[in-house]
Amino acid sequence: MSGINDFAFKMATVNGTGSASANSLLMQAIFRMGIPVTGKNIFPSNIQGLPTFYEVRVSKDGYTARPQHVDLVVALNPSTYAKDVATVRPGGYLVYDSSWPLESELEREGITIIGIPFGQMCVDTFIGDRDRTLLRNIVYAGALAALLEIDMDIIGQMLIEKFSKKKKLLESNNTAIRLGYDYAKQHFACPLPFHLEKMDATGDSILIDGNTAAGLGAVYAGATVGAWYPITPSTSLMEAFRGFCERFRVEPDTGLHKYCIIQAEDELAAAGIVIGAGWAGARAFTNTSGPGISLMQEFIGLAYYTEIPAVFYDVQRTGPATGMPTRTQQCDLMSLAYASHGDTKHIVLFPCSPEECFYIGTTAFDLAERFQTPVFVASDLDIGMNDWMCKRLVWDDSYQPDRGKVLDATELEQVKKFSRYLDVDGDGIAARTLPGVHPNGAYFVRGSGHDKHGAYTEDSDAYQEVVDRLTRKFATAATVVPAPEFHMQPDAHVAIVSLGSCHTAVLEAIDRLRDQGIVANYMRIKAFPFNSSVREFIDAHDAVFVVEQNRDAQLRSLLAIETGVPRDNMTPVLDYGGMPLTANVVVTAVANHFAEVSA
Repeated sequence: MSGINDFAFKMATVNGTGSASANSLLMQAIFRMGIPVTGKNIFPSNIQGLPTFYEVRVSKDGYTARPQHVDLVVALNPSTYAKDVATVRPGGYLVYDSSWPLESELEREGITIIGIPFGQMCVDTFIGDRDRTLLRNIVYAGALAALLEIDMDIIGQMLIEKFSKKKKLLESNNTAIRLGYDYAKQHFACPLPFHLEKMDATGDSILIDGNTAAGLGAVYAGATVGAWYPITPSTSLMEAFRGFCERFRVEPDTGLHKYCIIQAEDELAAAGIVIGAGWAGARAFTNTSGPGISLMQEFIGLAYYTEIPAVFYDVQRTGPATGMPTRTQQCDLMSLAYASHGDTKHIVLFPCSPEECFYIGTTAFDLAERFQTPVFVASDLDIGMNDWMCKRLVWDDSYQPDRGKVLDATELEQVKKFSRYLDVDGDGIAARTLPGVHPNGAYFVRGSGHDKHGAYTEDSDAYQEVVDRLTRKFATAATVVPAPEFHMQPDAHVAIVSLGSCHTAVLEAIDRLRDQGIVANYMRIKAFPFNSSVREFIDAHDAVFVVEQNRDAQLRSLLAIETGVPRDNMTPVLDYGGMPLTANVVVTAVANHFAEVSA
């Protein structure tokens, strides 16, 4: 059984019953107690009626990956009772609503069952079905405050902050919290053996989700145009961007807002708007998920070939087709790297947390303009929609956008004939112009075959000269994109390669493997194309495990294609059920490999 500040608990409820507010209240209260905490919201894609779960992990050591087992489950959804009970760790606790008879599914040896009449207390105390339904969640939050020793003063202050202008709501929520708290205190031994004690481990941290952080990062990166079509789980990214623009993109003298956000008729149109804005000189982006990327393919190819900067945030979900819209995966890696038809390759960035979603905004827009090409930020639902504990975001006021090779009026004045796709410096990057700057910089943008001057051609040599230069440009990008992050240990037995939201689970797995006598080096891929250090790391190890969240080992395939490392030299560790990765998946795969080798 886990101990002080080291356990996990889960609320199993029904979507649309208002449990999100109570769950957020609990997690944020724990965070304000100075204790490292993370929450995973596992919810259905319908509006109301299906099962929803919220998992909270408390870790004094700062582990934030999804836990393998939970110590306590609040079971409030009869349709999932059997599964909920099964997830309780032996010796753990199950809390249920004793307003109704105990279901046989809840009976299980080796766990302690706590019955609290949440529903009956709400019926006796509140008026109206809506209040009784919504406040039932606040009652269980109060009971957990007693059982886990969550600071009630902090909870009270949070309720004041939320309902300071709504006196009736403040009173009803305070009443509900106290109902659950007092009942648990009167009827059960509180706190439980595993519970909370105040720490001082969150002082320089915040709780934030990746979509909000990415929206803020886009503002700081200088984005002024956003075009999108709603799709789970990326919608909240543009909503965050809009909110930040309303606050910060205001001219101090006139009070006018200087930004443009357009909800397009579909994803293809959104991509076209962004590309048009990028051609005109704006920093523009769209956010979407896998199905949207599929629909944008034609315009992505246009931007690649005509060399127009654009940023695409892909908050990945499970596929194929509609898949499971509210589950997480890393299943778009190949489609992003080679998006569109023909010979195309793209820059892709892989943030591992909301913190990186913020900072990577400047990187994405700088790379898009420097290399005049689409740049993809491959987030996922786990990063994008869950609250993570991150270091407080700090902005560098000295930042200057990298606009790349853009000829201004003075430079164009000296140009007799502008050649849009002429490589002067040998790095594969041609100079561009912006419309309206100078007549000498005018050219015709065409997605059909063109030569280095931008003129239409079907000549084989002229066409090949342009696409060969794009290859050189991509090779240059490999030397500029963010390098991998390495975690090296003396006398390592194995190597682990991963990316994105797998990072926290891999870091925890490395610690647990070390406890078993298995020492692992670790490389986190932060960008595509891969630089030379990626191949060097893989070649330096006999046993290499590639950890990713998709069925087909897409990262391993990319590594084999782009570095030349044989696929069979890399062992895939795959988890693709739609849930955030746990450290146990990695530990089991590596440990089993060593057991087989030893046998």
